[in-house]
Amino acid sequence: MPRTAPWTGSLMIVAVSGPPGSGKTTVAERIAKTHRYELVSVGALFRERADDFSMSLEKFGRYAEEHPVIDKELDANALRRVEALMKEGKDVVVDGRLQPWLLKKNGIPCLTVLIDAPFGVRAERIAGREGKSLEQAKKELRERERSERTRYLKIYGIDVRDASAFDLVVDSSDKSPEAVMAILEERVAKWAS
Repeated sequence: MPRTAPWTGSLMIVAVSGPPGSGKTTVAERIAKTHRYELVSVGALFRERADDFSMSLEKFGRYAEEHPVIDKELDANALRRVEALMKEGKDVVVDGRLQPWLLKKNGIPCLTVLIDAPFGVRAERIAGREGKSLEQAKKELRERERSERTRYLKIYGIDVRDASAFDLVVDSSDKSPEAVMAILEERVAKWAS
């Protein structure tokens, strides 16, 4: 990916979003590694906080529904990190459900990418990744998605199922991470030219 993009001036800021199991974290990590971008992962921060509270993601999500400060603090920390990296002149990829909306709301121009896949595909990926049954993965995924949608609508008025906010939407259901990266590379090259 080119280091200069017309929508950011001299820095490349990429915000990758998508539902759990879509491949957003894998794609964000590959962008960071391949292009030496700094990675800010809100999902990783949320998992760390869940661990701090000795809670599963699902239980911590329910807890966060009653304590909106959790999401607000995580999102504010991620935003501060992105701004600090930009001041250092570094390109950044941000992995998080809300980051495309929040970066733009805060005046940070970025390329917004939605990685998506059907529910069943995502549940299978999560079951395989976490070593649990497909039925358990589906149950937890439904609860997690319900919790996230409830929290984000309540706190920010953002519906994470609205794909209209994205510059690029990629269905990863039948694509390897390499194939998704190839699509991103092609689109970014077109936008930057």
